[in-house]
Amino acid sequence: MTFDSQLNHMPTLPLEEAQTAVEWGVGPPPSDERLFLRGPQSRVRELIHAIRLFWDIIQGFRKLHFVGPCVTVFGSARFTEQQVHYQLAREVGYRLAKAGFTVMTGGGPGIMEAANRGAREAGGLSVGCNIELPHEQKPNDYLDHWVTVRDFGIRKLLLIKYSYAFITLPGGFGTLDEIFSTATLIQTEKIQNFPLILMGVEYWKPMMQFLHDRLLRERTIDAHDLDRLTLTDSPQHAVNLVVEVGLKQFGLSYGPRLRRRWWLGE
Repeated sequence: MTFDSQLNHMPTLPLEEAQTAVEWGVGPPPSDERLFLRGPQSRVRELIHAIRLFWDIIQGFRKLHFVGPCVTVFGSARFTEQQVHYQLAREVGYRLAKAGFTVMTGGGPGIMEAANRGAREAGGLSVGCNIELPHEQKPNDYLDHWVTVRDFGIRKLLLIKYSYAFITLPGGFGTLDEIFSTATLIQTEKIQNFPLILMGVEYWKPMMQFLHDRLLRERTIDAHDLDRLTLTDSPQHAVNLVVEVGLKQFGLSYGPRLRRRWWLGE
């Protein structure tokens, strides 16, 4: 079958899902981002863009410095309140907050909103790292604090930097990017061996089978790399694992409490 014929046989999105895709910002990035990623620009333009990126990093560092021990929840923006994965993320957020963690997400709708919502309902702290998109992503209504950045790389940096564990629910390209970015950082010992949990066993089973049958068989990963990924459908099991590893291995502490300074944006 040729590539063109494969395209003709690909399923189309239902109207409701297609509308959601447009609302989520499936389209060209803002003009300055497209220009920056096109290749070398003038030195002045490159400098201005670098300063903007640096400013986003500093803002993120200042606003998230005091949010406490976090668990980051990854997942699709496209799930609605009526779907099972939304409710699963909501319960995860609730149980994480009850266990004393701050729940951090990408700040948008879907799975992110659900996890933040659960944390808020449990009386816990709920934070987000929002991203500017062509069709504006509005921070969800269940955030106590959030920061908005321009670059996906900076957003991932912030989501990873402040967390003791990572719980991933079903999602698309962005969620896969977050899973494997985190797994790579753990594999290469850029960060410690924090829990990396995949929720939705049936959803992730084909991916895990591919990793086992192709990557492991071809020895592009080792067996213990697969062991870094924990699969479960139980919110309590996921949270118990986070608590157990956090308490025994990391102590759930950022060290001495620093005094806030208004001129650093804290």
